[in-house]
Amino acid sequence: MRWSNSKAEVQGFGINYTVPFAHAYRAAKTLNVSHKEAIDNDVYHFARLGFDAYRVHVWDTEISDSPGNLLENEHLQLFDYMLKKMKDRGIKFILTPIAFWGNGYPEPDEKTPGFSRMYGKGDCLTNEDAIRAQEKYLFQFLNHVNPHTGIAYKDDPDIIAFEISNEPHHHESPEKVTAYINRMVKSMRKTKCAKPIFYNISHSIHLVNAYFNAGIQGGTFQWYPTGLGSQEELGGNLLPNVDRYTVAFEDNSNYKKSAKIVYEFDAADVGRSYIYPAMARSFRQAGMQWAAHFAYDPTFMAYANTEYNTHYMNLVYAPQKALSLKLASEVFHKIPMYKDFGSYPANTTFDVFRVSYEEDLAEMITEKKFIYTNDTKSAPPSIDNLEEIAGTGNSPVVTYEGTGAYFLDKIESGLWRLEVMPDAIWINDPFGRNSLKRTVAVVNWRTWPMKINLPDLGKDFSIRAMNDKNTFSTAVNDQTFNISPGTYLISRKGLTSTKDGNVQWKNIMLKEFSAPESNLEATHVVHFPSEEILAGASYTVDAIVASANEPDTVELSVFAGFRPKVFPMKKVRGYRYSVTIPAEEIKEGFLRYAITVRKNKKPLT
Repeated sequence: MRWSNSKAEVQGFGINYTVPFAHAYRAAKTLNVSHKEAIDNDVYHFARLGFDAYRVHVWDTEISDSPGNLLENEHLQLFDYMLKKMKDRGIKFILTPIAFWGNGYPEPDEKTPGFSRMYGKGDCLTNEDAIRAQEKYLFQFLNHVNPHTGIAYKDDPDIIAFEISNEPHHHESPEKVTAYINRMVKSMRKTKCAKPIFYNISHSIHLVNAYFNAGIQGGTFQWYPTGLGSQEELGGNLLPNVDRYTVAFEDNSNYKKSAKIVYEFDAADVGRSYIYPAMARSFRQAGMQWAAHFAYDPTFMAYANTEYNTHYMNLVYAPQKALSLKLASEVFHKIPMYKDFGSYPANTTFDVFRVSYEEDLAEMITEKKFIYTNDTKSAPPSIDNLEEIAGTGNSPVVTYEGTGAYFLDKIESGLWRLEVMPDAIWINDPFGRNSLKRTVAVVNWRTWPMKINLPDLGKDFSIRAMNDKNTFSTAVNDQTFNISPGTYLISRKGLTSTKDGNVQWKNIMLKEFSAPESNLEATHVVHFPSEEILAGASYTVDAIVASANEPDTVELSVFAGFRPKVFPMKKVRGYRYSVTIPAEEIKEGFLRYAITVRKNKKPLT
């Protein structure tokens, strides 16, 4: 695919996101959350993370009736609203009008009015009445006019293509499969839609020629290289799993000349931050032009991760993973199509990017951009030329004790925008059996020290709060200051800025900020003991002590003999505490110990 005006390659990288439909829609009602406010908040985060692409399989079962008529109901109205909000941020779309799914997961399906519920996926591909319903529905869907734009989907310049349906599983003859697809294409072309039409060719791949013999312009793919549904976080180095994206029929001549997009992908059940840029690299090597992660968790329900337990993506609750996805977008837009960087481990450094399993780190370093997902000792070639910094933890440019993401953007010489997200702490495995009544991650608003080393700001600068209701003020001493979550303008000494928070900068406003309030109500100790250690050698115990405020003391008691031996645990940074048990306490057998946290003289063991 190329843009008609510039002939440049079409590229897009972003997310799937589902608030107008199914479980996310119902969860908002259950939690008494405004769907539109939830969309506003999350779409801002999409802009903040640099996404420019959106894809979703529309739950046709919620917006159609059994004969195939499009229903102008609340689901469609919210979908229109969401598309407009994304358009305003410069995001473009590939839409899949037919999902075939029921709307229940992870709950039982509701009695929805659509043809997919009446016929099911199998009959939708073969039953004549179901096929006619799909023809009618596709015709009406493409002709639907979004009331927020006044433009029909078929004519919207930001909808760049349509994928007919989500993961069809064909079992009939190639001739019948081609005939079915051609009928779907014909109903869409009757609307005078000239956009590319895609079909899923990564399912039932023995029918690949039947797909290409139909009137489609490209094929859609997905990738779940770590499987799905492990019900626990996967450990180990998974970079070899994403070394290369292979297609079984890559030598097929029709495949070679078709456009290729990735409608869904994820390193499911992986909680670390190193892997997404490597996946994006492999997609570009395979010739993919568009990729959408599955799926971004709406922030209002990300504390519980109930939408898809095996996936977890959110800027607030999974900041390092979100920054990794931001980096993957950078990879996708910078790496030329078909560029080969070799095999693991030689390809862990590629172009201006680096991924490291050992450091749980992905990073991008250019003259103007410095983005990292974890503590890094890497340094930009010239700090003087930087214009964008995003990260968590410490780097040669920013040191920060909190656990949330931060963003630094140069507005003009001597003037920077700082955005600091609240702390995110995982208190349970987010990939287990989840429900809205079970919290897997918490958010905490806490004030932490930060140091910014930017020659453009010097050693003495001023900080002004920008976002609504933010009254926090702070003093700077030799580049160091305390900071609370929010958005700020940082001005070099002697520079007076009168910029208003409503000033537009790129696709955001200077004052914009979105984060939920603290939901850390109790003290949590998160610790994973080793299953086996060596007798006669010292042993270091690390723990996360998640509490709204810093505890008075944290101690470790070793039970050996009549009385336990108590060792004070020291704060390493943020919420992390550590102590080393001396070698003489580590004897053959079992090591029994407990961690005690004291707050306001009250112990929690």
